[in-house]
Amino acid sequence: MNVFLWVIVPYLCLAVFVVGHLWRYRYDKFGWTTRSSQLYEDRLLRLGSPLFHFGMLGVVGGHVIGLLVPRSWTEAVGVDDHLYHYVAVIGGLIAGVVALVGMTILIYRRRTVGPVFSATTVMDKVMYAFLGAAIVLGMWNTIAGSIFSLGGEYNYREGVSVWYRSFLAFQPDADLMAEAPIGFQLHALVAFGLFALWPFTRLVHVFSAPVGYLTRPYVVYRSRDDRSLGSAAPRRGWDQVPR
Repeated sequence: MNVFLWVIVPYLCLAVFVVGHLWRYRYDKFGWTTRSSQLYEDRLLRLGSPLFHFGMLGVVGGHVIGLLVPRSWTEAVGVDDHLYHYVAVIGGLIAGVVALVGMTILIYRRRTVGPVFSATTVMDKVMYAFLGAAIVLGMWNTIAGSIFSLGGEYNYREGVSVWYRSFLAFQPDADLMAEAPIGFQLHALVAFGLFALWPFTRLVHVFSAPVGYLTRPYVVYRSRDDRSLGSAAPRRGWDQVPR
């Protein structure tokens, strides 16, 4: 069971994530969008969308540091366990609360605004359920394990983080996740499910950031001819078309 949950399932979800994006880009380019509903309602969107997106940036950044940066690296630059724990707990809770509040506003908007609700698909609802569960479980692990130490002290940097790096190196150690508290296990399984759903939801827009706008040349607008400039009156009659 440990091998199934912490080796087979993660790699299946990773395969669906990669192949699903390739498939959708190949056969559904016109559907590669967030299906914006700003025209239907703007007030709640202007409040909920920035909260959700900036909160998720903090959540993702915290996971990247917590999972990919080994403990020895932070100690090498003078960040001890106490300082790391303090920053991770405070920053993680703030980012999680901001993202959760933003998502709650967006879900409320999607449910109460008729045209927006009509444009909501089944996959949107499933995606919101998995995303909300992942955020709530992550905050619960932070509160229960890091603040109140419910279920005993657990250092995820010596367990979950090591397993994640071994998973990316294609040498996963299932025992590391099997020994983690149930909250961390559920959080990981929900995250795997979210990654498997990712290619088939509006989340694909994450990979459509308009980076090209930073380097593209300026668009220069010119008049058709000199006669359109100044205050000269236009000539009467037909214009000659060059052959």
